[in-house]
Amino acid sequence: MFLNSKSSSSGDDDSGERGLLHTWKGYSCSINPEKLLLPRPVLQVALGARHGVLLVEGGQVYSFGELPWKQSQVPEQAKPTLESALSGQRVVAVAAGGFHSGAVTEGGCIHMWGDNGAGQCGLSGLSTVPNPTPVAMVDTDTSPPQTVAVLELACGEQHTLALSVQREVWAWGSGCQLGLNVTVFPVWKPQKVEHLAGRHVLQVACGASHSLALVRCLGPHDIHRPPVDKCRQCNQLLYTMTDKEDHVIISDSHYCPLGVELTEDEGRLEAPTPSAEPSSETAPIQDLEIAEPALANGTTPCSDSDPTAQSDGGSGAVSVVKSSLYPDEQAVKDYLKKLSDNTQTETKTLGGLHTLLVRLFRQRLASASSSTLNNLVASCASAVGERVASTYEALSLKKMMNFYLPSGATKSPAGLTGTVPGLGDNTTDRVRQEDSMQGKKSSSTGDIREEEAEGLRRRLSLPGLLLQVSPRLLRKAGRPRMCAVALTPLGGAVPEAQEVLPTLQTEVWSWGHGEHGQLGHGDNLPRLQPLCIKSLNNKEVVRVAAGAHHSLAVTAQSQVFSWGSNSSGQLGHMDSPSTVPRLAKMSDGIRVWDVNAGERHTLLLADGDCIQPIIYYSGQQVKEGEEESQCGFFLKCCFVFQLGYVSSVFAGGSRCMALSDRNVMGFIASLHELAAAERKSYCKLCNIKTQIIRPLLDSALGQVNLGLLQTLAGRFSLLCHLTGQHATSLTTNLRRGRDVKSLLILDHTSIFLDSYNDYCSSLGNFQVMGGFQALTKPSLDFFGKTPELLQRLSECSEENPTMADLLVALFYLPTRHIHEYGRLLLKLATCFEVPQHFTVDDGCSKFEALTLQLKRKRKEAEYTFHFWKSFPGKMTDSLRKPHRRLICESSNKALTLQNAGRFSVNWFILFNDALVHAQFSTHHVFPLATLWVEPIPEENTGTYGLKVITPEETFTLLASSAMEKAKWLRSINQTVEQALSGAVQDAAAVSSGSGQKLEPPVSRSASYTFYKDGRLKEARYEGRWLAGKPNGRGVLKWPDGRIYTGEFKNGLEDGFGEFVAPNKPLNKNDHYQGQWKEGKMHGLGTYRYASGEVYDGSFQEGMRHGHGMLRSGKLNTSSPSVFIGQWIHDKKTGYGVFDDITKGEKYMGMWQDHLRQGTGVVVTQFGLYYEGAFKDNKMMGTGILLSEDDTTYEGEFSDDWTLNGKGVLTMANGDYLEGSFGGEWGSGLKVAGSYFKPHLFDTDKDKANVVKLGRLCVCAEDKWQAVFDECWSQLGCEKSGQGEYQKAWENITVALTTCRQQIQDSPETLPRSQSRTLECLEVIPQHVGPLTMERYDTIRLYLIKACDTPLHPLGRLVENLVAVYRMTYVGVGANRRLLPQAVKEIKSYLNRIFQIVRFLFPDVPEEGGLIPEPTTDQEDKQPESTDATLESPKPGRVVSSSALLLPVLLPRLYPPLFTLYALDKEREDDVYWECVLRLNKQTDLALLSFLGVQQKFWPVKLSEHLSVFQVLSSTKDACFASAVETLQQISTTFTPSDKLQVIQITFEEITQEVQSMLKQDFLWSMDDLFPVFLYVVLRARIRNLGSEVSLIEDLMDPYVQHGEHGIMFTTLKACYYQIQHEKIT
Repeated sequence: MFLNSKSSSSGDDDSGERGLLHTWKGYSCSINPEKLLLPRPVLQVALGARHGVLLVEGGQVYSFGELPWKQSQVPEQAKPTLESALSGQRVVAVAAGGFHSGAVTEGGCIHMWGDNGAGQCGLSGLSTVPNPTPVAMVDTDTSPPQTVAVLELACGEQHTLALSVQREVWAWGSGCQLGLNVTVFPVWKPQKVEHLAGRHVLQVACGASHSLALVRCLGPHDIHRPPVDKCRQCNQLLYTMTDKEDHVIISDSHYCPLGVELTEDEGRLEAPTPSAEPSSETAPIQDLEIAEPALANGTTPCSDSDPTAQSDGGSGAVSVVKSSLYPDEQAVKDYLKKLSDNTQTETKTLGGLHTLLVRLFRQRLASASSSTLNNLVASCASAVGERVASTYEALSLKKMMNFYLPSGATKSPAGLTGTVPGLGDNTTDRVRQEDSMQGKKSSSTGDIREEEAEGLRRRLSLPGLLLQVSPRLLRKAGRPRMCAVALTPLGGAVPEAQEVLPTLQTEVWSWGHGEHGQLGHGDNLPRLQPLCIKSLNNKEVVRVAAGAHHSLAVTAQSQVFSWGSNSSGQLGHMDSPSTVPRLAKMSDGIRVWDVNAGERHTLLLADGDCIQPIIYYSGQQVKEGEEESQCGFFLKCCFVFQLGYVSSVFAGGSRCMALSDRNVMGFIASLHELAAAERKSYCKLCNIKTQIIRPLLDSALGQVNLGLLQTLAGRFSLLCHLTGQHATSLTTNLRRGRDVKSLLILDHTSIFLDSYNDYCSSLGNFQVMGGFQALTKPSLDFFGKTPELLQRLSECSEENPTMADLLVALFYLPTRHIHEYGRLLLKLATCFEVPQHFTVDDGCSKFEALTLQLKRKRKEAEYTFHFWKSFPGKMTDSLRKPHRRLICESSNKALTLQNAGRFSVNWFILFNDALVHAQFSTHHVFPLATLWVEPIPEENTGTYGLKVITPEETFTLLASSAMEKAKWLRSINQTVEQALSGAVQDAAAVSSGSGQKLEPPVSRSASYTFYKDGRLKEARYEGRWLAGKPNGRGVLKWPDGRIYTGEFKNGLEDGFGEFVAPNKPLNKNDHYQGQWKEGKMHGLGTYRYASGEVYDGSFQEGMRHGHGMLRSGKLNTSSPSVFIGQWIHDKKTGYGVFDDITKGEKYMGMWQDHLRQGTGVVVTQFGLYYEGAFKDNKMMGTGILLSEDDTTYEGEFSDDWTLNGKGVLTMANGDYLEGSFGGEWGSGLKVAGSYFKPHLFDTDKDKANVVKLGRLCVCAEDKWQAVFDECWSQLGCEKSGQGEYQKAWENITVALTTCRQQIQDSPETLPRSQSRTLECLEVIPQHVGPLTMERYDTIRLYLIKACDTPLHPLGRLVENLVAVYRMTYVGVGANRRLLPQAVKEIKSYLNRIFQIVRFLFPDVPEEGGLIPEPTTDQEDKQPESTDATLESPKPGRVVSSSALLLPVLLPRLYPPLFTLYALDKEREDDVYWECVLRLNKQTDLALLSFLGVQQKFWPVKLSEHLSVFQVLSSTKDACFASAVETLQQISTTFTPSDKLQVIQITFEEITQEVQSMLKQDFLWSMDDLFPVFLYVVLRARIRNLGSEVSLIEDLMDPYVQHGEHGIMFTTLKACYYQIQHEKIT
């Protein structure tokens, strides 16, 4: 049965007009169908043997007829009665079997009622079920078990089938028609039919004792299912492979013991499915006999437990080769022997085919790995398929039969007698009949060519290795076939169509009793499990129906196949019963679209010449007062026109019913007309495909044309397939809902528009290339001199048309259908009120627009074709391209080239993709995507000129008149616009005409290959353009492998870009990423060399210039080293630091042309220190050398570490040598000179010999000049301090805005904190006007933020300075002798950054200047007690670079700097620390007394956690604890001012504690304070106190030194020295 969508009442019809039901019995001219009156429109009917069920709108169900299961039984219910048990439910589908009924509710639940004798209602323990009762369908395979929702039901006499939402079949009841693996009947509970599990079932139908299922073929969407290679029941392998000496037998003839059924009446074994393995002696013959009728239909019987073999033929998957069926070697030999005895004569002509095939198998097997059996089976199959692709018609049928039926045939057992008469002539007829149909039928699955090969592969099945084929055929088959063009994909015409449109790739599966041939497998045997009816594959069956003992199938091409019992002529012919599907003969032009079958009759619903559907009847005739007769052909029912528009027919028992609608507001008629037109169109297209296109594909055309024809055929096939799918969908809509909502053509218009567009494009391409002219000869060969077939199919009305014209008309036929769509949709639109009217109207206008567009496409193609006919031949070959269309050309001298020679010929031809400039023998093609045209104003020149710009040429064209000029300008602009938009808007361009000027954008995306000599020769550019030049983002690729990706400006690389250049000798790439300007690297960037070196820094004019870092090698390679410093014109020149990691040396000094030249410092990992002069990369000239133990040499050097000349060598103890030295330091030195031992009292001499370091090295101000220059240039200044601060602020804003933009485009590049900082920086602090404290604070905060992000010029400067500082003083550079230089360097940074700050904020006073205080009276009112703190000026009031900038800089530089301090103070700190540890062993009171603290300051009581305790002599670490804790924080702060703050708070803590003890205010004297503070310092146990003290001293603000902080600091320093010299008594 089928599903119903809710019938929506379209238009304002009343219920009397829709869903009318008429009923009648049999057929004769006098019959008048009787109308059943019901309160609501009927949606669906189901008829049983003597009763029926009706479903009406609103989901109620009525029963009528004989209902013996009802308790209150009236002889026959003439009037339908409501099934009140279902009143609360909304029913969506009903079904009726012999004597039971079923209903499906909206939620997918089933209700059954009626006779339950065989368990067909699925309710155990009841023989009848009087009222609809719910039946549970539970899937026990899932855990927990789940209830399965149902879509539709089908009922037979003793069984019921349900189709679940998952598209699986469930069955219950009795008999083999259930398809379940059970031996005990009845089956009370619904069970899944395992054999169809995993397949997508579309519909189920039940006969009295057989079942049918319509199944979607396995397509690409089912690929993920693993292949089944074991039997689901007995778990044995489905395929076995036996390797014999000279051949291989691959068998899929698995025999499952569960497949045999004991019939009730005769207690004997019936033969199981044809491929199950028999055990009797006559096995071979019996099997072959069964196989024969099926073979006659070009198919093979198929193992019922073998889904792979049943895969759809059209899918292009090779059918599995059926080979021998025998279990052991002996049986095979016996069989072969028997065959050779019986058919010796035949074997001679066999010509060794057997061995040939076997060898083929052997070769294939040798190459195949034995791991996957399935691959192997497929490869064998394709081997056979390729080599023996002989045509089926060429096989001698008689010989084949003799071959199959050796003399043993007479011994066939009784069970088979039914099939034997079916052989002989009858079979031959059937084969002939199938063949004559070959012309009418068509396949839209698979490709037109492939399909034939596919059929052959299938025919080559069992026993394919022994088929008799003449050697001539073999030779023919061995000829290489043309590559077949792949047509319709399995999924549907278009990818998105796959799920939307109904599938046409279907198979029909049948199972159950087969005594009347109703299973369609070519025999009368029962089947216990579903088996595919192979002869219906590729027939595109879209609906199946089952009568009591016969079956019907309707195809998408509106044909009907019938098979099974023909006792009353219900198959539509007078022949004996048919065991295979046979095509029912209908008059021409009759297209069947609905079928139904009763006990012994068949009803068809079909289209004829008029819109109203026609009903046909065949089968048992019931006439009043006469005995029953029969009718063996389909009779047209005359009364159909009274019924209105019939939407579906129903049959059951001996009854017939028709469901119809009156034509409300023309709506129903329009729907019927649309569906009928689509079905007619599909049949027409199929005929063209089979009868015209298929033969033409074999034509011997040229390479190009054949390719185009194949594409065209493919597109035609897709279009044909789409039409078929749409026709099926419209038919379903008629049968179910008849509403406009489910019209695919409105919801998915684009699928249709695209398919027609693609088809017309490929048709135009074929036409332009003269394809139809090339096809003339082959067509004449095929269709003869009188092409009536072509004329009939092409509907050509001309008198004596040429063959080419006929073909053109034929191929353009599908485009007429679009106009039809438009017309019918317009008709539909008029039937509606507003809302639905819009959607229909919209669809209608789209098709109208497409009609116009395709007409224009056709015109263009014809115009272009005629142009090529007249064009000089030599150029045609190179310029004629399938997709190229002519727009206009200047053969009439309408357009000439300015300044052309007198005798030159210039011909301009505008195509849809290029402008061609043709001369005598040459031509040049300018692609339109990179063509700009602009009119030259006439007033200046008096000529009608057009300026044409292309990437490498610019020329002027002169038109003959203003009109010509306007025409060409418009044509070129429109064509360029279309070329850029991918010709999607052709229709728009046409409608715009000359009225509107359609100018293509000046800026556009396109690709172009340069051809002229120069830097870009043969390079290909893809990206943005502006007026003939690359501009914007793009990619430039040279043939030698160089690639630039990034920004362009005015035709050159400009902005950020990446460049890759292959390095041939190293076979690796150089890679640059960074800024460009005017085609060269310029600005910041990173260059990774193929050699492994990496340069990170500034470029200028394509060279390294400015500040940069070069890293060479990794740590484990030959020469790892790092240079950071200044570059000039690609060379190291200026100040730089070079870290030679292999030698363990670091050089800090001046460079010139990659060499160390000038003053510099070298430190080594062994503690050597040199400062002095360098020349030509060597230590040469005056220098100072110190070793780790303070031995010093000061004098002349001639090479690295080599002394040469006068000098003084001073020992660590102060003795010194003065004289002339020679030799390398560390090896023996030659000395000629005097040795001095200074006297102990000779103090002057001593002082003179202390070597002062830092005189011979680069001064701090000269270091890192390039880093600061870079910052100034970012601010827009030539040199430091020269420029306008307004301009600088603009530059900063631009830099930050661009970064913000980049972050918005790709947020992942920067951390969130950075983007927040950027937001804060968007507000520029006021930088003009008098400076106040408030403004000073704003500036300070702004600087802190600016230095926090490298995107701000100041932030980038700080980041660079931190990098160079670390490079200098980390690693080998951590040498204590470098401390003074490190401190000076920081101070120089401060000065130079402060200079930039003062440039940006001109009102900031210079170093040490004061900020004027706001004049207020507050100061006078301040209490006197604070006088002490007022004496020093407040730090905030004096402007100093350190106060402003150290907080930003020092935390980043602290680690390397503090390390240097620690190394420098190492000895002193060790002495101090030893003392601290010693003194800290004492208790508090002991230590206080030892340090001489006055007793009145000793704490007596201490409070801790609210409790007060006495200080005892044993108390330790308790006195002044809070002050101690505060002082310890000095190690966690960075800047001197923060450290001084800590000291100040420590003093305050001490004071507070003493005041609370003395209970009075009091002023410290230094004598009192010092011992107490010393106690706190000792207890604080600060490890590197000496380093802390030195750091504060070196970097302290100068103006703080004399204030309160200065005194406190001096106290701390004094404590440090005191502790070192503390003598413990």
